[in-house]
Amino acid sequence: MTAAAVRTVDYHTAGEPFRIVDVAAAGLPPVPGDTVAERCATAIGPGGSGTAPRRSPLDDVRRLLVQEPRGHAGMYGGFVVPPDDDGAHFGVLFWHKDGYSTACGHGTMALGAWAVAAGRVAAPDDGDAQVRIDVPSGRVTATVHRSGGRTTGVTFRNVPARVSARKVPVATTLGMAEVDLAHAGACYASVAARDLGLEVSRAALPELVRAGQEIRAALASHPGTWHPGGPLLSGVYGVVLHEELPDTPFGPHQRNVTVFADGQIDRSPCGSGTSARLALLVEDGRLGAGEDLLHESVVGTVFTGRALPGPSPDGLVTEVTGTAYRTGEHTFVRDPQDALGAGFLL
Repeated sequence: MTAAAVRTVDYHTAGEPFRIVDVAAAGLPPVPGDTVAERCATAIGPGGSGTAPRRSPLDDVRRLLVQEPRGHAGMYGGFVVPPDDDGAHFGVLFWHKDGYSTACGHGTMALGAWAVAAGRVAAPDDGDAQVRIDVPSGRVTATVHRSGGRTTGVTFRNVPARVSARKVPVATTLGMAEVDLAHAGACYASVAARDLGLEVSRAALPELVRAGQEIRAALASHPGTWHPGGPLLSGVYGVVLHEELPDTPFGPHQRNVTVFADGQIDRSPCGSGTSARLALLVEDGRLGAGEDLLHESVVGTVFTGRALPGPSPDGLVTEVTGTAYRTGEHTFVRDPQDALGAGFLL
């Protein structure tokens, strides 16, 4: 690892952690590339993949921060890097226990709250501030809502979402499932948990994770997972196992658990996954103009999602609103005598 110490600011968005590392402020070397997408490819390394990056000094930092005893198998975070151009405030490389991702709605919300709290983006005491962020899948916006000098919520506007395949049959050890595919910064596979005899609950998490891993593996070569932007944006990133709840007066109400990467569980309702769900609900006629999706997580936290009116040549423009709170500031070190090195995962 290049730096003797790595400073982080930690947030959680609806229960899902997000560990922020400003590459320049942490004294880490710049990540080569002219765009955030190129820097993400650099972080992954030649011949690597999002869930199997090549070893590098930067990836050593990721592993140090995500693995125990400094992190855990559910940890998530991002490296703050320069934006593609001066149209955005900064860029970010999202990472998790297995590697890197091209999109992260909950992380975007956390970054918006952090940018305002840190003074990187000016914000009123009462009103909204827009934080524009370049991510590997494109440019996203976090609108930070303020009241009485406090941040009360963040609305994430994603890159356009589009449906790519419907009712794809997938065999699992729990039975056959019909899977829908949608791209929303990353490719998400949606399946009704009840089709596999499951409910979205903490007690069912082992079976939900197993089903998510099996579905992701089964769809590895399905053409619906391909994105015209190339391999970086292609392949199933997350599997959204969802169940219906009684509609609210404002629209549909669902609970989900999103299993992403190699079996990691999103504690939040999943920001980008919510965008994918919105695209499917609109196509099904379940979500109309002026309606909201109330989206619950497996821990009971909620996001509110909506589709914006008007056509977009690249897909459906969606917004997801939630809350993000700072949980701590840390300086992590690695003692050269520590036999555990960068740590371990259980």
